[in-house]
Amino acid sequence: MSSDLREQLASYLSDAHSIEEQALAQLRSAPDMAGSEAFATVLREHLAETEEHERLVRERLGEVGERPSWFKDLLMSIGGKGFVLFARSQPDTPGKLAAHAYSYEHLELASYELLARVARTAADEQTEQLAQRIAEQERAMAERIEGLFDETVQASLRELSDDDIGRLVIAYLTDAHALEEQSQELLERAVDMAGDDVLRAAYQAHLEQTQGQRQLVEQRLQALGESSSSIKDAAMKLGGINWSRFFAAHPDTPGKLLAFVYAFEHLEIAGYEQLLRVARRAGDGETVLMVEQLLTQERIAADLLSGEWETGARASLSEVGAS
Repeated sequence: MSSDLREQLASYLSDAHSIEEQALAQLRSAPDMAGSEAFATVLREHLAETEEHERLVRERLGEVGERPSWFKDLLMSIGGKGFVLFARSQPDTPGKLAAHAYSYEHLELASYELLARVARTAADEQTEQLAQRIAEQERAMAERIEGLFDETVQASLRELSDDDIGRLVIAYLTDAHALEEQSQELLERAVDMAGDDVLRAAYQAHLEQTQGQRQLVEQRLQALGESSSSIKDAAMKLGGINWSRFFAAHPDTPGKLLAFVYAFEHLEIAGYEQLLRVARRAGDGETVLMVEQLLTQERIAADLLSGEWETGARASLSEVGAS
């Protein structure tokens, strides 16, 4: 194994450890905000899994002669607490918590998919098998959270009147608009930083789609009586924690960028899944039809990205001369 390839393998392992540290920071507080015993139980069970993941990755780092990066771990741990504080500040905490947990599971999944491919290139079968095993557990956790979307939305709406739920449709639409703006910002950066023509084309195609999605959501908000200024004000408020900037601040290779874009797609998917349920509860058929269309587009985009793990890993290694 070349020294460059060994260095990249260690870097991906170190990133995986940092991501687990952030997950632990979230999971230690999240069950208290779950809003339902089923969701709290799932979070507690995954805390035990995550503690095991952190231990396994830390031990594997030691076996390849490296140690976790205290600086990365510190940043990610602080970031994890930021996710929790943001969810706690929202009036519909169970729903927000589920959306962000769902996105984060896909960030972890993507990171391990990439690690497995870097390990395969390095002929490190032990690390490859470890990454594959943890990736399957992260995928299963994401599916468990998705299966609880009905319950987390019900927990968020439990004490609201019909009038309150009608206003909540506007609030969720406004959040969706802000996320589309952040997605556009992230994809614009991704096009510039793609590192591979296939990835660049995928980002460009979804960027153009995202611009149309943002316009559709804005039009729906205006049809419900929201002014352009109020939409902008709400977007600025949500932008107090700008997920696109959070994600874009971390990736330093094409593969890691791919992982962050993939995670952000699932933040949007979760947001639209919850908006869909709120709109149905409010009897807002036009919003339901629009969200169903946007959800289909977001899921297709996410599936296309998940087919490019090999491309992302190869581009990352090539960029540093480690392929």
